Amino acid sequence: MIFATNSKVLYFCAKQAGFQKCVSLLTGASREQQRLKVQILSSVRKSHTSSLSKKYASKIIDGKKIATQIQAEIKYDIQRWLARGNRGPHLSVLLVGDNPASAVYVSNKLKAAKQTGISSETIVRPTKTSEEEVLNIIRELNDNPNVDGILVQLPLPNHMNERKVCNAIAPHKDVDGFHVVNVGRFCLDMNALMPCTPLGIMELLRRTGIETFGKNAVVCGRSKNVGMPMAMLLHADGVGETQAGDATVTICHRHTPAQQLVEFTKMADILVVATGIPHLITADMVKEGAAIIDVGISRIKDPITGRSKLVGDVDFDRVIEKASYITPVPGGVGPMTVAMLMQNTYSAACSQIRYETGTITEYQTWDDESENVAFVI
Repeated sequence: MIFATNSKVLYFCAKQAGFQKCVSLLTGASREQQRLKVQILSSVRKSHTSSLSKKYASKIIDGKKIATQIQAEIKYDIQRWLARGNRGPHLSVLLVGDNPASAVYVSNKLKAAKQTGISSETIVRPTKTSEEEVLNIIRELNDNPNVDGILVQLPLPNHMNERKVCNAIAPHKDVDGFHVVNVGRFCLDMNALMPCTPLGIMELLRRTGIETFGKNAVVCGRSKNVGMPMAMLLHADGVGETQAGDATVTICHRHTPAQQLVEFTKMADILVVATGIPHLITADMVKEGAAIIDVGISRIKDPITGRSKLVGDVDFDRVIEKASYITPVPGGVGPMTVAMLMQNTYSAACSQIRYETGTITEYQTWDDESENVAFVI
């Protein structure tokens, strides 16, 4: 219902406030009107989202619940590992700078590590830390036999070369899966420590029962950490070591013309969106019955309440009506990324992935001019 008073519009829901109460509020002091508008709209929005969640509960992929199950499985595996007299897995996290989001992500990872029985430490350095100092820290961790997994939280300060830093981590300790050796291995369909977010998405698809074999999959985003490895895992041969998806994959990115983007997304049986553009994917861009995986997470300001909120790359409230499955933001892909980091750390600890030529004997050096990487494994 809409009422106009003194040229101002006041929205309200009779179910929440009651009709007579709303009438009295409307006739009250005009200075209260804007405050009430914000409160009532907020109440309506929360009620709408809640009703959507209940109505379409069977469509929502609960990433948090699945991640909790996986972490319980990892905890059990670690307990068995310890019972055989082995040392517990250890994860070292290097955090450079004061990015608030990075601090939150690191905190969540350390919390998950504790819950699964993985010991951990955070090495914090200020933004002004030199790249050489960071590389020296990584070398020390590489040489430490009690460290199984090394993670450098991204993004790094602008004066550092992220690729150089990621390549400094010993491949068998690279639990983020960003080292060139690990990237090359999984692109060749060989066992590797793989990037956690794509790995988590594949696990979501499997555990939800979403078929990938022969399906049309579209990946929006081509980042080296999510989009590219996601496309590789969806399209590669399912009988290979990576147990990939056997899907037909299309990759869209920032230079894909808008009209063509719509044409591609409407063909997708599985749509993975990782662009960081809030509500990029709308209902008219989605095929009826598609499975939607929303990787994006952005903090935006609500134009009505003025409060900040987290949203994904998909217009969840409307797309859910057409999708067969959809991940929420938050609570979808994020928890799975953390769970896969725990899985990678455990895998690294018990050497589940064999690097055929042995262990690291010489760490790589990077020549920025020739772009040559030299290492022996």
